[in-house]
Amino acid sequence: MLQIIDEMKAGMRSAARAYAVVAAMAFTAFVTLCFLCAAAFVVVLDSYGLFWACLAGAGLFFVVTIFLLIWLDVLKQRAARPKEAAKSTLQAAATDPMVIAAGLQLVRAVGVKRLIPLVALGGVALGLLARTPKASVDKHRPD
Repeated sequence: MLQIIDEMKAGMRSAARAYAVVAAMAFTAFVTLCFLCAAAFVVVLDSYGLFWACLAGAGLFFVVTIFLLIWLDVLKQRAARPKEAAKSTLQAAATDPMVIAAGLQLVRAVGVKRLIPLVALGGVALGLLARTPKASVDKHRPD
């Protein structure tokens, strides 16, 4: 039991370190982008003037914004597909009369007072499994 807690703590520490490195990397990339934009602005300003330099910067960022909006829409569509399939499978299983009858027989056999802690434990286990990324589960599967 304590080993599981130690493993969870170590995993959380490594994840926190990784997120800190990602945050620092994102900040330095933002500063780099700012300097590159300033340099491009100065080049266009020297060549074409203030109006065209501002217009070129606005156009560049408009194109980047449109690209990111399209990318976000594609990611949302990809994320919605598995959820819809999982909902339909869960609905089919939950509305199946055989599953409902088996659940009622289980409640009668075990008793409600004994079944409540088991359901709570199952809910915790299901929550932990749902939080686990699929890539880490697939790595340990033998081929």
